[in-house]
Amino acid sequence: MIKTDILIIGAGPTGLFTVFEAGLLKLKTHLIDALPQPGGQCSEIYPKKPIYDIPGFPEILAGDLVDNLMEQIKPFEPGFTLGERAETIEKLEDDTFLVTTNKGTKHNAPVVAIAGGLGSFEPRKPPIPNITDFEDKGVAYIIRDPEVYRDKRVVIAGGGDSALDWTIFLADVASEVTLVHRRNEFRGALDSVERVAELTKLGKVKLITEAEVKELYGEEHITGVGIKHKKDGDIKVDTDYFIPLFGLSPKLGPIGNWGLEIEKNAIKVDNSYDYQTNIPGIYAIGDVNTYRGKLKLILSGFHEAAIMCQSAYQRIFPDKKYVMKYTTVGGVEGFDGTKKEAKKEVVKAIQ
Repeated sequence: MIKTDILIIGAGPTGLFTVFEAGLLKLKTHLIDALPQPGGQCSEIYPKKPIYDIPGFPEILAGDLVDNLMEQIKPFEPGFTLGERAETIEKLEDDTFLVTTNKGTKHNAPVVAIAGGLGSFEPRKPPIPNITDFEDKGVAYIIRDPEVYRDKRVVIAGGGDSALDWTIFLADVASEVTLVHRRNEFRGALDSVERVAELTKLGKVKLITEAEVKELYGEEHITGVGIKHKKDGDIKVDTDYFIPLFGLSPKLGPIGNWGLEIEKNAIKVDNSYDYQTNIPGIYAIGDVNTYRGKLKLILSGFHEAAIMCQSAYQRIFPDKKYVMKYTTVGGVEGFDGTKKEAKKEVVKAIQ
């Protein structure tokens, strides 16, 4: 049983900043995320994409923003349960909550903050009859470790930024990279399209447009793909891996069954006070929530996290009065030069 003051569901930017705001109040935090690393979409989908609306940063890469947030929360030593999905929640007799993951890890806290971004993500799978037979046997919808494809033959399908970016990256990793797209035009950044075209001319990428992967071949592991070309008909390409990159579909997942008030796949909250849901003690902050005038921006999630933590403190310590101090006055333990030195390791993944 993992016990904490605030249990945060979601380790994206809003969830990570919640650790900082809670830490200023001397509240312990623990985060649960289905992804294998902190950062949410910023780490999983577009770590190399620039963000322009973070105060104080005219431009910052999404991955760098996550790194900065991790550095910022280091003094508060949060706990992490990564690679597990929050599955069920139960209200206990002592007015605290018991949250259990899909792998059976149990967490107990008086306050739960849902900061799950747009929810859990499920890959958009192409309509290939036997594709599920090859999942984890050569078919992958997300690239987590590029070294898996070192000196291997790879077929990528898709026409967006993710497909283009990984085609470019794997051109220097894999022995052979084939990119298949159903149109001649791509949806990704122009410089990426031009780079793929250049790699194609150099013979480092095989580009097949106006085509779709329709069949997969193999037994214990994928050995090839069948491609339907608009003009050339059926084409078979031998491969060790097939990576369809058609994006991820956001869903609330099991959280949608927790008895929370849901509106258009988002959790309704009281934004007149503290972003609490219809269940006292459960808050929703960031893109996962909805209210009149809601803006789905990272900076909005940061604001909501700060307000929520103040309310959480009063819930946990109803008899105490907290007087807010500016960090310029009170400092931040571990960063102000007079308090204990922050530990080097902060991420403690619990499997």
